[in-house]
Amino acid sequence: MDFTSLGVPEPLAAALAARGITEPTEIQREVIPAACTGENLIGEAPTGTGKTLAYLLPALMRIDPAVRAAQVLVLAPTHELAMQIAGAARDLIQAAGLSVSVQALIGGANVQRQIDALKKKPALIVGSAPRIVELHRLRKLKLQEVRLCVLDEFDRLLDKQHSAEVRTVLHLLPRERQMLFLSATAAAAAVHAAEELCALRIIRAAVQETTCENYYHIVPFRDKIKAVQKLTRRLPIRRGLVFVGRSFDAEKAAEKLQYEGIRVAALLGGERRDQRRAALNAIRTGRVQLLISTDLAARGLDIEDVDYVVQVDLPEDVRTYRHRAGRTARAGKEGTVISLVDAKEVERLKALAVRMKLDLKKIN
Repeated sequence: MDFTSLGVPEPLAAALAARGITEPTEIQREVIPAACTGENLIGEAPTGTGKTLAYLLPALMRIDPAVRAAQVLVLAPTHELAMQIAGAARDLIQAAGLSVSVQALIGGANVQRQIDALKKKPALIVGSAPRIVELHRLRKLKLQEVRLCVLDEFDRLLDKQHSAEVRTVLHLLPRERQMLFLSATAAAAAVHAAEELCALRIIRAAVQETTCENYYHIVPFRDKIKAVQKLTRRLPIRRGLVFVGRSFDAEKAAEKLQYEGIRVAALLGGERRDQRRAALNAIRTGRVQLLISTDLAARGLDIEDVDYVVQVDLPEDVRTYRHRAGRTARAGKEGTVISLVDAKEVERLKALAVRMKLDLKKIN
């Protein structure tokens, strides 16, 4: 089966083939034809299985170049993910030779520049809910022609932190619209929240055999950053993500590792957008070996060839573990997750492993 058999036009299929993407993944095989019929859908599939293309292709097929107005809206929970989606859409549009414009609308960016960009009447809007609402209230963004709305990482968008803002955006859209909800983790609460918005069908792609190995290393809490340093010296880490939680200061951790001569950048939610972008570029281009981040980087970000994920702080739940682990071993490649645990944390990690059916191994 190829993309044209799913109804994808030849220019888009050829653009994918030029990037070596010729065979649709399971989530793409299921979502693309259904989305093209106008169904409201939830799509759940493991990280790295092509969920972005599963909705971008139908979205681009839905757009009428003759209509000079926003026709598709994609919401994302983080600025980084929104920019990544917008970039993927632009690359695909350019490669396929389509006459479709894309605009990212996120907080932290210059509002006036975004207002100027909206004068060009982009058809595909990708952004964060607060900025979408702000620009609409300023009467600079018109949404009456939007016929498709996508919630990427919808379980995060519909949680307590983001739900009110997202629902405000949805109230600004026409009633006659199609909704697509995508995530790697569609828990019952998130599905219920989506069902409150519209009647829909759920598509769950099978969990694939992973090439990710899972290890744990027992180390006193105070020595965890030192353990990251030792692991970096000991293991062939080419591109690693180090996840820290509230218990650690990511910036200080980065400074300690830099002092030891390790090339490292930090991705922190409180930093300016250009600083976060610089950190992502540094890890993507190989200028740094490690990217230290809170769970800001666990959701949706596609950083190619991450071979190691190190968890300094344990994730709070199975969902977070899956999103973190999903940054490595993507698209069938190999990867390793190492959890650094204090002696008191071992049982909690093992309980997570049992729930996830992980083959968890200890390293010394």
